[in-house]
Amino acid sequence: MAQPDLATEPTSETATAVVLAPNPLRRLYAWVLHWAETRYGTQALAVISFAESSFFPIPPDVLQIALSVSQPGRVFFFASVSLAASVAGGAFGWLIGSFAWEHVGHIFLTYIPGVSPELFEHVRELYLQNAFLAILAAAFTPIPYKIFTVASGVFGVALPIVLAASLVGRGGRFFLVATVFHFAGPAAKRLLDQYLELATIGVFVLFVLGIAAISYLH
Repeated sequence: MAQPDLATEPTSETATAVVLAPNPLRRLYAWVLHWAETRYGTQALAVISFAESSFFPIPPDVLQIALSVSQPGRVFFFASVSLAASVAGGAFGWLIGSFAWEHVGHIFLTYIPGVSPELFEHVRELYLQNAFLAILAAAFTPIPYKIFTVASGVFGVALPIVLAASLVGRGGRFFLVATVFHFAGPAAKRLLDQYLELATIGVFVLFVLGIAAISYLH
């Protein structure tokens, strides 16, 4: 049997909107939603969840939400995928900090949004107080989790502490999303469609506040 041409899939209205949407934010939203309509939605969720834990700037919640809206009976499955891949990505971030920082640290500090040497110093001070709580807070809140996973390796936080805090924080975050969409998925999607720009601005503001919060946690 001939394999489908991935360049032409999917042929849904959402895929068409990726090209036709006049607003870049709408195009991005449509692109995210299109993964929920393909056979690769779960794989994409796993890859994004893994990558976001160490270097990728886009949070996996957006795709998890899209998949949950399109398949409401599997919301907790998607939360489990996000959790497993994110914690694995956190371990990868720890490995980067532990064994590759001398080679990639300048790249991380230069090209990852919001990351700076001063921010890393704040994280180091937080780890001196309570590494578990610091990582848990970053895993659950808009504070950039990737900074804490990589920094945990740089500053010698034990991997079991990173994994335990990540399981609690990321599990709480992703399963909270799943619970919300289990009860209010269609209504939430309608709100996103209507107020996408405001929601996107809100996510950006939360990201900025997350960066700023690191400076005030110690």
